[in-house]
This record gives sequence, C-alpha cells and structure tokens, in this order.
Amino acid sequence: MTPKITVSGTVSQLEIDMLLKEEQAKAQRQGKIVTELVITEISAEELEVKVVTSPPIKRVRRITGYLAETDRFNSAKHQELKDRVTHM
Repeated sequence: MTPKITVSGTVSQLEIDMLLKEEQAKAQRQGKIVTELVITEISAEELEVKVVTSPPIKRVRRITGYLAETDRFNSAKHQELKDRVTHM
C-alpha cells in the first residue's frame, strides 16, 4: 500500500524519499504501516513531518475460535468453513 504524501514548500524528491523510508522503517519496528505522510517546510533548514500509521490488518474473520484471513487457511480449515452452518 502506497502512503498518501502531502508536501508544502520546496522539498526535493530525494528528501521526500529519505523521510518516507525512515518513517516506514520506524513504523515497521512498531508493527504498523505508514498510511499518510505530511511534510511542511518551516524554513530552509527545518521541516515538519507528520505521520499517520495504522495496523497492517485490514479485516479479521473469526471462525471456530481462530482469528485469521481465509487465504492463510489449510485445506482442512477451508473444508470446515465450507461445511459451516449459518443460523438466522
């Protein structure tokens, strides 16, 4: 997923790429992903960087006590999912 990047001022593409890499590495160590990066030029030597992160899980399914995405299921778990009865 590519983060949304907003830049105010005259910031070079090289600086943007370096800041993005640094913030992505920092977020990865925390188990998160960078979803938005806002860079504001305060002066010629100073930049303000705001980062929005989120957990990498988009959707979680709870099936028979397990929390996992269905694409990670083995064949037995897929069969269990197919045989499951929905009660209304």
